[in-house]
Amino acid sequence: MFNKHTSSVFAGVLLFLQAAAHAATLITPEEAALPAASGGALTRGISRGPGVTLVSPSPDSGPVKAPFELKVAFEPRGGNAIDPASVKVMYLKTPFVDLTSRLQQSITETGIVLPNADVPAGEHDLKITVVDKDGRETNSVVHLVVAQ
Repeated sequence: MFNKHTSSVFAGVLLFLQAAAHAATLITPEEAALPAASGGALTRGISRGPGVTLVSPSPDSGPVKAPFELKVAFEPRGGNAIDPASVKVMYLKTPFVDLTSRLQQSITETGIVLPNADVPAGEHDLKITVVDKDGRETNSVVHLVVAQ
C-alpha cells in the first residue's frame, strides 16, 4: 500500500506538523501590523543593573525563519540575583503590547528561553526590563528580523 517514497513524505509531514504544533505565538500578525512606537525606546545609557544579551537568534545572523529559538541571557552584576517576577517584555508598537504573560513559563533568573517562537515576517523591537534583588533596573531593546 505504501512505498518508500510515500512513507518518507508521510514522515516528513508528521515532523512538520509536530514542530508547528509546539510553536508558541510570541507576536500575532495583528500586533505586527500595528504602527511602530514613536519617540524611540526608553532605555538608560549607564546602568549598574543586570545585563541583557540576545543570544539566539544571533544579532549577526541576519533574518531568521519562524519558528526559531528565542534566547536572552540575563547577567547579574555585583552578585545580585535577578528577580524573574520583575521581568517585563513589551513589543514596541502603538499601543505597546505586553508580551510578558506569553513568556512567563520561559523566564528564569538566568534569562528567557522560548524554543519555538512564532513571529510574523518583518522587523520587531522588544523592550526587556529586568530588575535585580536590590532593585537595580535595566531596560534593553532587542531587535528581531524575521524572514518571509
